[in-house]
Amino acid sequence: MQLLQFYLPAEGLRVGVLKAGRVLDITALDQRFDSVISIFAIAQAQGVTAVQLLTGLLADKSPASYDFKALNIPPDNTRPHLLIPIHAPEVWAFGVTYKRSAEARDEDTGRERGFYDMVYNSARPECFFKATPSRCVGPNTYIGMRSDSTLTAPEPELAYILGESEQILGYTICNDVSAWDLERENPLYLPQSKIYSGGCALGPVIVTPDELPDPMRLEIRCRIIRNYKVIFHDSINSSQIGRSFKELNHYLCLHNPVPFGSAVSTGTGIMVPNDYCLADGDIVEIDIEGIGTLSNPVRRL
Repeated sequence: MQLLQFYLPAEGLRVGVLKAGRVLDITALDQRFDSVISIFAIAQAQGVTAVQLLTGLLADKSPASYDFKALNIPPDNTRPHLLIPIHAPEVWAFGVTYKRSAEARDEDTGRERGFYDMVYNSARPECFFKATPSRCVGPNTYIGMRSDSTLTAPEPELAYILGESEQILGYTICNDVSAWDLERENPLYLPQSKIYSGGCALGPVIVTPDELPDPMRLEIRCRIIRNYKVIFHDSINSSQIGRSFKELNHYLCLHNPVPFGSAVSTGTGIMVPNDYCLADGDIVEIDIEGIGTLSNPVRRL
């Protein structure tokens, strides 16, 4: 099942289920469902999955529906449009989970084998705090470039939503936008490279595990569009992630109470060359098989 959040003029935030290109208005059937997190929380309280809960709700009912493509537009309070699919209370991210990422980052530091390669091969993964809801954006909303960065790049990543006891509730796309020049100047600048307004994009939907039985076999693609031309494109498969999600969750949640509904991004294997770093007005598109396309324009802060 594919869950999302969208906006209706005079109604505000609505929860939807995407089915055959149509978005079914779940909030119209039950006002308790006022966010995607509320669906997961109510399902948990009833001892069922979100899919079971919503399948029962939709049985023999035909709620109002909207064309997904018509909703997939830049935010405009006068028109229905997609919102970020979940207001995750926290977003956490893992780095150097792909061998390609470790090699590229060490090359940038001028070392044949540096600390990135050491992290890739170590028992403990790199884990860092990425964002709060106010720092996140959804589909078609501006991602940010820091004013003190001259080398900002998208990092296309598969992300998942955490429930109780490290359970994965669903999957989405994350753009872990990063000011690479700050991180390369000194690894201690990582928080400034990663955490800022518009530095994290999520969307367009949350896909429940029943529709993605093998998340470690998904094709991930990224495009940067400038002046209506694709200036960069690359792809990788999530099978290249060097750690299991169970392992990532173990280190993330060890003595660290991660709130219900938080998002976890699993690292990138697509490294944008320095010549194609982001510029004001660019558009970044990230496709992940089975999830869809997350598109965001770029704006310098």
